[in-house]
Amino acid sequence: MPDYHIHTLPNGIRVVHKQVLHTKIAHSGFMMDIGSRDELPQEQGLAHFWEHMAFKGTQKRKSFHILNRLETVGGELNAYTTKEKICFYSSVLDKHFEKSFELLTDITFNSIFPEREIEKERGVILEEMAMYLDTPEEAIVDEFDAVVFNGHALGNNILGTKESVSGFQKQDFLGFIERNLSTGALVFCSVSNLPFEKVVKLAEKYLSHIPSIKKHRERVPFTGYTPKAVTLEKPISQAHCVIGCPAYALADDRRIPFFMLNNLLGGPGMNSRLNLAVREKHGLVYTIDSNYATYIDTGLLSIYFGTEKKQLKRTTSLVLKELKKLREKQLGSLQLHTAKEQLMGQLAMAEESNIGLMMILGKSILDQGKVESLNEIFDKIKSIEASDLLEIANDVLREENLSFLNYVPS
Repeated sequence: MPDYHIHTLPNGIRVVHKQVLHTKIAHSGFMMDIGSRDELPQEQGLAHFWEHMAFKGTQKRKSFHILNRLETVGGELNAYTTKEKICFYSSVLDKHFEKSFELLTDITFNSIFPEREIEKERGVILEEMAMYLDTPEEAIVDEFDAVVFNGHALGNNILGTKESVSGFQKQDFLGFIERNLSTGALVFCSVSNLPFEKVVKLAEKYLSHIPSIKKHRERVPFTGYTPKAVTLEKPISQAHCVIGCPAYALADDRRIPFFMLNNLLGGPGMNSRLNLAVREKHGLVYTIDSNYATYIDTGLLSIYFGTEKKQLKRTTSLVLKELKKLREKQLGSLQLHTAKEQLMGQLAMAEESNIGLMMILGKSILDQGKVESLNEIFDKIKSIEASDLLEIANDVLREENLSFLNYVPS
């Protein structure tokens, strides 16, 4: 029996809720299956701009009233945009849950995009862009997307470009929403101590009047990957590098084994192979990590590190050496057992974050139509064999399959 509840309204909006009795905080939000990959070429950055504009005025509220609504009761209102999702969410004391539900509904469905606010927020986003460009460890990771997904929307920066952001007008937002918003691809997700029946009752109160919106939108799949090596000179003091390649899509059965392989390679643990080999043994980096992102049709492995310019070649060689070990040497039984235990422990601790759990509920329902329980995921992890990891390493981590992006001091 699932440890969450789901209800579908007549207009297609799904409500997913997990009751957690030991908390006084109610986390909730609208998760939409819309992201930067759904932008047309001239719309780059529009999804992220919409995220900002949702707080800038609705049919019945000005910006101040939106920002003040939950802050005055100690709550928080926030949002984020990814390649495939936009989420508006809040955290409040449980007694203010209805207030937050109504506000989230208002900013999600009733934004009016005042021209004056667009002009002000345009400046804010351009400043955000400049700040991001001044942070090479962040900029290089996003620019690596463009190297791997060259010419595809997945390679576009979520923030957009200065040119695109400078040109957006009210009609651009309305057109983007009209083309992409569908009630069947939108989920209200929540985690709190409230009973599911109360959440459904409020959903019927605030969401039933929204008409059913059905859109047939097909995302262009990514194909035609070509490995590349790019080096760019930047006004920086340290060299930065990202190494990686496309990986398995969200629904691929090899996703969890590859996630475990990535965790072993460069996950958050200080005992990751990359951290031990490059930082602890040789002292060449402060930070080195590996990340695996999944999308509907593909995935992305990216290994990041920063080092002195004169150590860039040596550090890169050490990373490639660790990848070679994964391709050539099968894990022993104790190594495999330890890797499984570590990953299961990390996942269990991650679920302790109720706000993160709320977002997982929404994203999982949109992407898979269900939410896998920890026990289901644990069963998949336990069933992984060392031979599976070796086969996956040889499939994805081949050196000739890798792309490289280097920022070096000018």
